[in-house]
Amino acid sequence: MRYSLVSRFRGAFVGGILGENLAKGGVGNNRESFSNFARTIIPGAESLIKLGKLDVDEWQIGYQKEFIPSPGNSGIENNLIFATIPVALFFHENPVKLRQNLVRVSKIWDDAPVIRDSNLAIGYAIAQSLTEKLHLHTIIPQIISFIGETETLLPQKLLIIHKLLEEQAGLERLKAELSTEEKLSHATAVAFYCFLSTLEDFRFSVLRSLQLESMHSQTITAITGILSGSYNSTVGIPANWQTSLLPTNSTANEETNLCQMLELADALAGVWSGVYNLPLNSREFSESGFIMPNQSVPFSVYAAPNIIRGR
Repeated sequence: MRYSLVSRFRGAFVGGILGENLAKGGVGNNRESFSNFARTIIPGAESLIKLGKLDVDEWQIGYQKEFIPSPGNSGIENNLIFATIPVALFFHENPVKLRQNLVRVSKIWDDAPVIRDSNLAIGYAIAQSLTEKLHLHTIIPQIISFIGETETLLPQKLLIIHKLLEEQAGLERLKAELSTEEKLSHATAVAFYCFLSTLEDFRFSVLRSLQLESMHSQTITAITGILSGSYNSTVGIPANWQTSLLPTNSTANEETNLCQMLELADALAGVWSGVYNLPLNSREFSESGFIMPNQSVPFSVYAAPNIIRGR
């Protein structure tokens, strides 16, 4: 395997935060105590880590405040896209479950077809990156097939992107040929162009997305960062960009974007791979008679994927 799964999980999370930060003003600028991207993915990722499966009822409770439209929450579409990233990572190895669960999550708060299709496109690309099956000349036709029949414009826009990539067209042709109708599908398609046109280089992909003057530039750059981060992993993300997410001082109780995203990615990858933390579940075993109530269990059990664990 070219990169470890853990580093790809990390790359998706860190890439999303970096894309968001860069669109707001550049590396090291405009640091917030916590980014919108990070705040959005945490409840869903923590639910998957806690339960080892997708529970839509718990997701709805965890996100009910995050996704209530309000004057201060104008980026709700972005949140609906970002929230599905942990699902794409967790179910990446099974295309059937991946599609089912992405659709389930998309329907929790908003049944808009364009949001569902964007989630499916991004989720499928992440899955192909993690399984090392993503190929430049076939990925877009595969995504269109994965989306299936739809009334949205996303498949048409992706076909245009496919043609532009084959012809090695630049940004000016992209702007001329890709309509801005249906804003979310436009942002998703542009992000795929930025990602696939510089597939092996996270830095170039993200910087290319920043060259596009668009009211949805933050969405485009964040999605580009997620896609390229999952493909190139944290190994491919410039070290100085990653350290820009660290705090500028040692303020007490300050949790950094970078540290929490790395910890969250590690935990999610651990649960996916079959790590079972016995200390966290000691009551379950003591009630079954396997260990004494006060007995400490300083180790974990590891199961091969698809052998013991079930999702």
